[in-house]
Amino acid sequence: MTEIRILHVDDEPDIREVVELSLGLDPDFTVRSCGSGREAMAIAAELAPDIILLDVMMPVLDGPATLAQLRQSPATADVPVVFMTARTQARETDRLRSLGAVGVIQKPFDPMTLAASLRTYVRPSRDPLEHLRAEFGRRVERDAETLSEHRGMLEAVGRSSDVLNQIRVIAHALSGASGIYGFAELSDAAANLEDAVLAEIRGDGPRADTDRLLQALLVEMQRCGRPAPVAARSLQRA
Repeated sequence: MTEIRILHVDDEPDIREVVELSLGLDPDFTVRSCGSGREAMAIAAELAPDIILLDVMMPVLDGPATLAQLRQSPATADVPVVFMTARTQARETDRLRSLGAVGVIQKPFDPMTLAASLRTYVRPSRDPLEHLRAEFGRRVERDAETLSEHRGMLEAVGRSSDVLNQIRVIAHALSGASGIYGFAELSDAAANLEDAVLAEIRGDGPRADTDRLLQALLVEMQRCGRPAPVAARSLQRA
């Protein structure tokens, strides 16, 4: 379960109570309420909410003015804001969105569906593997360059067992890691190449299989979104 922190801002205590109960129907939501725009500024900086549900009509500092101040603070500049208002004519809704709100929820609202309505505006959780997946993509790029170099060596100096074994090592590593990051086809292509290289080294597999599967792996590496130096020409057959 992923906790979603919500800051609700409304000057009416009764509305704050109902909203807190309504949003509590979603087990992922953790709600903190406050009664003014100024209070919201201080709490938002401390809470780092995932989304702010902000009343439009409030004394002293109304919703649009609060949003403007939120956008001026680096700590809250990117927090999504959803306005709540009884004025939901198209012109007013467009105006509120133009101020930077991601959405507008109408008052009065249905307490049973408020949580579902707000969830549509919650940004997807950051992928915890995003950094590692990006690093893996750079690794695929480097491996593709190395495999292309090894393929050139096979053409230039013959079917060296050392070069073939280096290709096998790269293919083995890719077959194990690719599936973790969601690249099942890449994993399969690498495993197929590893099997072909092992067969050629043992002397019971045709070199044509190695050449064909090496090309297939390089193509799959390119398909995974990283530039791979895939040559258009076929290997020479010795």
